[in-house]
Amino acid sequence: MSGLRFGVVGLGVISRFYLAALDRLPGVRLAAVCDRDGSVLEPFDDGVARFTDHRELLAAGGLDAVVVTVPNDLHLAICRDALRAGLPVCVEKPLALRAAEGAELAALAAERRVPLFTAFHRRYNTAVRELCAALAGQPLPVRSVTVRYFELIEEHVGRDRWYLDPERCGGGCVADNGPNAYDLVRLLAGPMELTDAHVVRDGTGVDRYAALELAGRGGVHGDGTHGDGVRGRIELDWSYPGELKDVAVELADGTVLRADLLAGHEGFKQSLWHEYEGILGEFAGLLRGGGDHGSGPDRGPDGVDALRVVEAAYRAEADAAAGAGALG
Repeated sequence: MSGLRFGVVGLGVISRFYLAALDRLPGVRLAAVCDRDGSVLEPFDDGVARFTDHRELLAAGGLDAVVVTVPNDLHLAICRDALRAGLPVCVEKPLALRAAEGAELAALAAERRVPLFTAFHRRYNTAVRELCAALAGQPLPVRSVTVRYFELIEEHVGRDRWYLDPERCGGGCVADNGPNAYDLVRLLAGPMELTDAHVVRDGTGVDRYAALELAGRGGVHGDGTHGDGVRGRIELDWSYPGELKDVAVELADGTVLRADLLAGHEGFKQSLWHEYEGILGEFAGLLRGGGDHGSGPDRGPDGVDALRVVEAAYRAEADAAAGAGALG
């Protein structure tokens, strides 16, 4: 059998989209799987190597790349081991729990000259790509980008209850959906800095709603004020009855261009099938292309930048709470 040989580490709720993409895309194939729960390995045939420890998978060799789709708190250790073994890594967002961890992985990838690719699947959405094409034909600059990312998280997680454990997830909706939403803002209007955050938590302490305000880095003055540069807004909701994912881009003349990420994809999570094909298609192209490697906008979406925005949102929440306490 020919084609790039992929190992998939982690067989939770998201893995099915990667596995389906590997089955459909030409020039790639599934060569190995790994999960701590040995029972989920049983359906794979004898042509796919099976492991319950990622270190054994790496030591066995015979792979051209690995896909890491485990709980967020395991990303750092598994990606680090894979990079040290010289294997290119495609890791489910977020890259890690903390920006410092993401920066460590990016530095290791650059040092070893191995691709490190953060999987922001929404940038491969058909409606988003059509919006990008429409913007490319517009002479007017973008004034603002608003991304809404609403879902009922309990419908999404299935048996992966770690999503609702802030220690494992890195937080709640800000930590898990925030990176995808911010990646769309960055894709459409460039990198931004957080300017304000409103975060709402449930009785267990999990953030279930958030509204994040951002400003283009070119629009931030040295004194911390913001000029007339591009603005961003991200709205996240983990308690929404159903699913809503959309983007609105306002141009300088007030024209608004929109993209419904779920349009044409009937059924819960149906849009993800084609988005994950886009992820692995681009990642495979990166592997075939050779050349300089590492983490960065031209070598795979930058997961570190998204982690910085997530951390800034939680800092802003904490600062607001401290200020309110002082006033009280």
